Amino acid sequence: MNIAFAADLGQPQALALLVGEGRKLCEGGKVLDGQSGGTFERAMQSGRFTGGKGKTLVVSAPHGLDASVVVLAGVGKRDELTDLAIEEAAGAAFHAVKMSGAETLTVDARSFSAEQAARVAFAIKLAAYRFDKYLTRQKPEKIPSVTGLTVVCADVKATEAAFQPLSAVADGVIFARDLVSEPANVLYPEEFSKRCKALESLGLEVEVLGEKELEKLGFRTLLAVGMGSRRDSHVAIMKWNGGNSGEAPLAFVGKGVCFDTGGISLKQPEGMEDMKWDMGGAAAVSGLMHALAGRKAKVNAVGVIGLVENMPDGNAQRPGDIVKSLSGQTVEVLNTDAEGRLVLADCLWYTQDRFKPKFMIDLATLTGAMIVALGMDYAGVFSNDDSVAQPILDAGAKVDENFWRMPIPDQYDRHIDSPAADVKNMGNGRAGGSITAALFLKRFINDTPWAHIDIAPTAWVSKSQRSTVPDGGVGFGVRTLDRMIADTYEG
Repeated sequence: MNIAFAADLGQPQALALLVGEGRKLCEGGKVLDGQSGGTFERAMQSGRFTGGKGKTLVVSAPHGLDASVVVLAGVGKRDELTDLAIEEAAGAAFHAVKMSGAETLTVDARSFSAEQAARVAFAIKLAAYRFDKYLTRQKPEKIPSVTGLTVVCADVKATEAAFQPLSAVADGVIFARDLVSEPANVLYPEEFSKRCKALESLGLEVEVLGEKELEKLGFRTLLAVGMGSRRDSHVAIMKWNGGNSGEAPLAFVGKGVCFDTGGISLKQPEGMEDMKWDMGGAAAVSGLMHALAGRKAKVNAVGVIGLVENMPDGNAQRPGDIVKSLSGQTVEVLNTDAEGRLVLADCLWYTQDRFKPKFMIDLATLTGAMIVALGMDYAGVFSNDDSVAQPILDAGAKVDENFWRMPIPDQYDRHIDSPAADVKNMGNGRAGGSITAALFLKRFINDTPWAHIDIAPTAWVSKSQRSTVPDGGVGFGVRTLDRMIADTYEG
């Protein structure tokens, strides 16, 4: 999407006008309605469109105007206007005309502040996302015609300035979406590492540890997961130094299982193709680091992602194996499909030991039990520290990503005690599976303030209900964590 800002409408091809609840046209819309002989007022009065949030009404070839199509996009009550209402309206406007044949969409945002007008461009940048690189024979009518956006605003320079950090966040979200959407034959640990390494162009410091380095360091629970794959396992470390020199960083750790067959504890064939996105946590961490570097965030941050494939080769780890972790604790592997926690155990220990962070937040598509508990619209947050957990919940509400605080009660900890090792990698049966997984991770973080976010329900969406979120890879967590950092940790 080519995005530009202008002071006047010019000669738009497709035009979007923002409408408040009660069919209240923006000031520019009122002028254009007069030029068209009241076309928009009549169209609204003759139907059910009232300007409700995210609702649209398309008017084709309105009399007296240059535009071939005009979309009226509802923002809800104007006196209760929020960033999310603007985003939903702008995204909905794009979707309403994206197949119209027009090449450029012009949005009249002159009645908005510079920050609100920038939010329009941000929303449409996200809404226009498509992962179509492998579609080689699409019919022209199946491809969106709108590839350009002009946001008409009262103060072009101020709007451009407000858009710069938002655009960087959108780039981070898009980077994460691309990673989650790639097939596993394309995006395996080495390729994932290369894509992270390319982020050095933004100013990140990126270090990649291969199997020899990981073996020497003692990442044996992580390496055990990848034993059955012919692809080498990696750990990628991304550092952003935008804060005060010597200040402890904020740390983010991601599960990056690039494909998960379940290993010897093989999954059922139905739906196994979805396991290409079992690296959604690593994608979110990578997208977050992309966003922080892109907008030059005034913090020190580190992202650590464990990248493996879990395959059922003759060399794969077996149920009943006991592995010594980087922490020195031994782990009895009862189920090789409970592999993500093994990857995170070594990465969390390494992160706290090497970087001494203010806190650690890990993201992982960790358990199917999280979907059973919360459905498909909420991610679970487990934490040993309210000062870490609450800002996540607060930020999520501001960017329309849903989180729910989950318990990690001490009395459940006994369910992961093993008679043969220090800890086992699953609880007793299916009960409380997401909780016992979180308790397993808790054993590898000492007293570091920490939160675990289980994004199994939210990393991938089959039928999106939001105009700025596509079907498929979401990039879930990037916006929330970026907003949390901006609100809580940047001066």
